[in-house]
Amino acid sequence: MSETKDYKKEYKALYLPLAVPMIIDIPKITFVAIQGEGNPNEKDGEYQKALGVLYAIQYTIKMSKKGKQIIEGYFDYVVPPLEGLWWLDEGDTRASKSKYNWISLIRLPEFVTAEVFQWAVTEVSVKKGVDTSNAKYLKIKEGLCVQCLHIGSYDSEPETLKRMESFIEKNGLFMDKTDERRHHEIYLSDPRKTDSAKLKTVLRIPVKRLI
Repeated sequence: MSETKDYKKEYKALYLPLAVPMIIDIPKITFVAIQGEGNPNEKDGEYQKALGVLYAIQYTIKMSKKGKQIIEGYFDYVVPPLEGLWWLDEGDTRASKSKYNWISLIRLPEFVTAEVFQWAVTEVSVKKGVDTSNAKYLKIKEGLCVQCLHIGSYDSEPETLKRMESFIEKNGLFMDKTDERRHHEIYLSDPRKTDSAKLKTVLRIPVKRLI
């Protein structure tokens, strides 16, 4: 019986960093992604609906092993953690969560081609009656970043971000947030089941060297 692939265990540098800032070079990774805006905490809001679509597509791919669809190169895997890219339009403040822009994403296994992805999207749309029109097959190469494990509530993230920003300055790096490079978070805990003081979130800031 083949072993189930667990990305968190296989790529610990990406998903299980220490709670101290570190420099990392992120390779190209393929995701199922949905872009939107608004308060992520809004019940039945755009963000919550997007998560439902992402997981529906992921589990359709994962459970294809039990159906008639034969996917070349398929291997069983643990669905990777939810991730998010976040930013505010110029002039907005972090205090206004309703102004957040986001791209929610989950890593796809390497055997998922654009054709396999389209099959899964169609399956979810037809069989579950879910609107999948916003779901995208997205490849991202983040490159050079500073990341750190944050332990605590999402609202206390600025404390960890300050440590990361100090680390960036001390190491001769510069933040490099652009339309292609965003503040990145990886959610290792389920907020529905975990006390807010114990939530674990990977925080990632894109950086660059001038030399």
